[in-house]
Amino acid sequence: MSDPVDEVPIARLLAVAYRQLIDGLHRRLAERGWDDVRPAYGFVLLALRDADAKVTDLAALLGVSKQATSKLIDQMVEGRYVTRVAPASDARQRTIALAPRGRELLAAVEGIYGELEGEWANLVGTQAVARLHKTLTEVVLATHGGAFPTVRPTG
Repeated sequence: MSDPVDEVPIARLLAVAYRQLIDGLHRRLAERGWDDVRPAYGFVLLALRDADAKVTDLAALLGVSKQATSKLIDQMVEGRYVTRVAPASDARQRTIALAPRGRELLAAVEGIYGELEGEWANLVGTQAVARLHKTLTEVVLATHGGAFPTVRPTG
């Protein structure tokens, strides 16, 4: 007779593991003084890591209205995570850019993810975590034409 745990689909395991990592991330961020961070901030900050973006582009990424995205950006500007930039060519075409505090937050997130992965390694071994990382990377790249896709919220 098979163990019922062995019959849990990979999708469900990944969903539970993801939730565990995200909850751990936000708990640790709050403990370290990043108590105004909302989960949606991460998607915006990742999108802005390499290039500025327009509100309409961020709205498409988030899968919400331009108005909802503008409200989120207002909160992120207030928290000094992003800035609004008006290009010299057209002051009406404002873009959103990552601010220094946003870069600091991204660095803090990466550090915490390292800690959480380290805790997994303590449970199952460093090689098992490295193998999982390699396997997931291979699957993602193979199904996205060899490039890592943009991280988007589910919904």
